[in-house]
Amino acid sequence: MDLGSPLTTAHLLQAASPLPVLVPPAVLDRVQRGREYLRKVLADDERPVYGAKTGFGALVGFAGRSTEADQCDNTLAHLGAGQGPDLPLDITRAALLVRTWSLAQGLSGVSAHVVEGLAAMFATTFVPAVPRYGSVGASGDLIPLAAAAQALRGRGNAYLDGVRMPATDALLQAGLTPLDLDGRDALALVNGTSLTTAAAALALSSVRASHRAIADLTCLLVDILGADPGFLDPRLITAFGHAGTTSVAARMRELLAGTGPSGERALQEPYSIRCSPQLLGAAEDALRYVDGVIAADLAGVSDNPLFFPDDDLVAHGGNFFGQPAAFAADMLATVTASLGNLAERQLDLLVDPSRNTGLPPMLAAGPGQQHGLQGVQLATTAFVAEIRRNVLPASTQSLSTNLRNQDVVPFGTQAALRAYGLAELLRLLVGSLALGLRQAVHVGGRRPTAPRCAALVDALAEVIEPVDPDRPLETEVRLAADVVTNKPT
Repeated sequence: MDLGSPLTTAHLLQAASPLPVLVPPAVLDRVQRGREYLRKVLADDERPVYGAKTGFGALVGFAGRSTEADQCDNTLAHLGAGQGPDLPLDITRAALLVRTWSLAQGLSGVSAHVVEGLAAMFATTFVPAVPRYGSVGASGDLIPLAAAAQALRGRGNAYLDGVRMPATDALLQAGLTPLDLDGRDALALVNGTSLTTAAAALALSSVRASHRAIADLTCLLVDILGADPGFLDPRLITAFGHAGTTSVAARMRELLAGTGPSGERALQEPYSIRCSPQLLGAAEDALRYVDGVIAADLAGVSDNPLFFPDDDLVAHGGNFFGQPAAFAADMLATVTASLGNLAERQLDLLVDPSRNTGLPPMLAAGPGQQHGLQGVQLATTAFVAEIRRNVLPASTQSLSTNLRNQDVVPFGTQAALRAYGLAELLRLLVGSLALGLRQAVHVGGRRPTAPRCAALVDALAEVIEPVDPDRPLETEVRLAADVVTNKPT
């Protein structure tokens, strides 16, 4: 990845593994210009600069430490208050990539060696150990990013090759030099919503993959049951008038090309089939909104203050306020709940002999002697219940804190991390439905007549044996999810 190029979600996905990050001369030049301008401003006793000459947050009215090294310690030490389990390592690496790109725009006044040091980290498997709880998504993701900054200095803990150890040992084994930070460097590392943006972006990528998979599996369900695909008629869909539905239905028609109804189904299918393009289409429209928010977040600079040398301006404001991502992540959770409910209802239909065109109950190869998908279907009910329990919007839960300096907060970090967790439950629901469709063909379901649907069944059959006899299926659920979301296995 080149820090002189736009940042994308694809880069964040790659950041979970060693990733070469290039810092071209033009990037170093603009970072250095911002740093020189900061020095000029700090030399002027008449110009206030938050966090460099002052205390932090509600204590901005007091002078900060007298030396830059002490100001760094002052910044990070008081933020060492996070609690809970460590964040998933892919989120932490992605968050630091977002932070690195933001700092590389030259508006934060950081030292060039900070950007270069962060870039060097990505070529290794070094990951700071960052606690799950502590951020409210305002003034940046302060507490988690402070833990990351401390690990990069050789303090606290970190992971190397997935093994947790003291950060100083991890840096040494990775061949990295501990970052030397002054007060402005330290504040710039923590004063942005990079964790919120990264978690929301990773959640969006996962939900988008599941959304595509559910559309494909709905088509497979239609074909296996011999249902009439007329509910996807382009004239009907065009009359509905929604762009997302139009695009989803077009994809589904392509997948179902070559199929025909068996004549054994009722005139109108249950809503989980007949209304699927409208539900999936509404999800597509919502996901496009989230796409736009994440793209803007990745292209923006999140920090305070910002330094504009050409205009001789130090701008103090609120670019560390994660409200856009908070709204987007809440929307993502809502979409996840609806998609998960659809997948669970489709599996419920598939295992029910009164609605599945005569397939055995629970898709058991020998009902009573075997139980087929009974355990999997029970688990999907639990997954949906867990998703529903967690969809209360975080962005509406503002609480005043920090002596009312932060009197409104977006809770974007909570929204984004929650969306990330729910996205994984949705993947499990997708895998459960895919496993059920693979089993349905084994116990008497129609061999798909649409070539692309048949290819999807074959892809599942290549890696998943029929459930005959019964066996534990937790691994197969995850494997099926990997197959239908095109995740490398």
